[in-house]
Amino acid sequence: MRREDQEYDFLYKIVLIGDSGVGKTNLLERLAHDRFKTGTKSTIGVEFDTKCFTVDGKKIKAQIWDTAGQERYQAITSAYYRGAVGAIVVYDITREATLENAVTRWVKQLKENAEKTIVIGLVGNKTDLAGDRKVTLEKAKEAARMHGYTLTETSALSDLNVKEAFQTLIEQIYNARKSESADKNAVPQKVAIDLEDDRVLKGSFWCC
Repeated sequence: MRREDQEYDFLYKIVLIGDSGVGKTNLLERLAHDRFKTGTKSTIGVEFDTKCFTVDGKKIKAQIWDTAGQERYQAITSAYYRGAVGAIVVYDITREATLENAVTRWVKQLKENAEKTIVIGLVGNKTDLAGDRKVTLEKAKEAARMHGYTLTETSALSDLNVKEAFQTLIEQIYNARKSESADKNAVPQKVAIDLEDDRVLKGSFWCC
């Protein structure tokens, strides 16, 4: 490993969760190694990779844990939520049940095992399969708004918005922790994003 890869200002543990088959592993593969593996097998247990981001001139190393989606492995993966400061909850836009599970079962498990201040981002993957879409953008936006999460639609295959989804989460964590450091008694606030801002990705990135 190069020396510059070892130097960073902050280290954040991020968990990547959601139903089996929603594309968590390929999102991480695309982010960390810029590649996509066809026929990816279901993850067994937990794997992790790292990626560095820059926020406010600070180098932040994200240690991203890819948790297994199968129900039978949940007892194993629950221990890995400890110490996480952020989470990407993934659903498949072609499978409506995965959105419901994302904002109920997975978030419930996350809140039961992670810190109360954990920052959560909702990601709808597989936009390359738009012709098979079952989860409308409007429905996903409403779910994100209801729970107070940011929403990003991605494609690990096409490399659409993958880095942006993680960058947004890292920025939210950084700003929340910065506010917390400035005032120990303050409740960290989520970053507000102006939907009319031209920098917002066209129709793909939304904030409540």
